[in-house]
Parts: sequence; structure tokens; C-alpha cells
Amino acid sequence: MRHGRLPWYSPGELSGEQRAIYDGVLAKYGPEPPFPLTDDEGRLHGPFNAMLAAPGVGAALQRLSAAVGSRTSLSPRVREIVILTVAAARGSAFEWSAHRRVAATAGLADEEILALGSQATPDSFDEADNAALDFTRALLRDQDADDALYTRADRHFGEPGVVELVTLIGYYDLLATLLRVLRVPAPEE
Repeated sequence: MRHGRLPWYSPGELSGEQRAIYDGVLAKYGPEPPFPLTDDEGRLHGPFNAMLAAPGVGAALQRLSAAVGSRTSLSPRVREIVILTVAAARGSAFEWSAHRRVAATAGLADEEILALGSQATPDSFDEADNAALDFTRALLRDQDADDALYTRADRHFGEPGVVELVTLIGYYDLLATLLRVLRVPAPEE
């Protein structure tokens, strides 16, 4: 069975390297993931299946995923603003489907999520939210941030936070590209 352009790997056919990635993905999200992580047969959705296709790179992506997901100084709200902004800008159905749910648990209102989906700026955003949003849009558009945007982001998030923002944006942009090129479908809801 195929999952986009790749085989859709069943848990029973995984090598040891692939199994370590598979188990790590399941452990990261726990018994009640915030989005469909597997199908009924236990096959991973989204970029997680792609990680199994190239386990050397997949294991590194999984470690980076864990770092940007839980080992940054950025609040869950700011992380989800960034991720949804990347998903909307890149038209990444899987990222959008998965992270709109996560964003709601991170405190984003439905109206804010909808605004980000249409690439608008929510009226309810505070200065830090807008700093993250503007920084993300600049990096996606220009692959850079001018001095004013950098200074603003630094004021709200500090030097470590700016590095984390750049890394988070780059990671989810990479995933959006991977999902697009491999034609990975979003899980059915």
C-alpha cells in the first residue's frame, strides 16, 4: 500500500532502525495524540511515515521534532502561531490539519486559527504574538529578517528564542516541502 509516493510502512515490516523511529513517534504523542497519528493498522500518517523511508535522516528529524516541540523557551501558543503560519503559507494540509487542533489546546481561539488560515492577522494578537507572526512571514517570504523585525523578536523572546524561532520555522517549512514532494495526504477526519 502507498502513502503518497512512498510505501505505507506497516509496523510488522519495520527494520530495527525504523522501529526505533516508529516507537519514538508514538512515545512523543502518547496514547491520546492530538491528531490522527496512525491508521487502524498502526501505519504512521504524515511526515512520520516519510521518516521511516530514510531512517538515518528520519531519526535526526525526529530528534529535531522533539527539540522544537518541547525543549524551547517559546510558549506553546507562539509555537502554534508559527506552525500554522508556515502551514498556511505553504499550503500544507497535513500540518494545518494536525496543528489547528494543537493550537486550540495552546490557547488560540477559533477566530485566530481561521485568520491564520486565510493569512490574515488576528485583531486579538498581543505584541509577542504579532512579533512571532511577522518574523515567520518575513522568513518565509524573504528568507531573512530585517533589523527591526530581529530587534522586535529579540525583545519578546531573547536571543535563544530568536534562534528557536528560526529553527522552528525552518523545520516546519522543511516538513511542508517533504509532504508536498512526497504527495503525503492528510488523514481523513
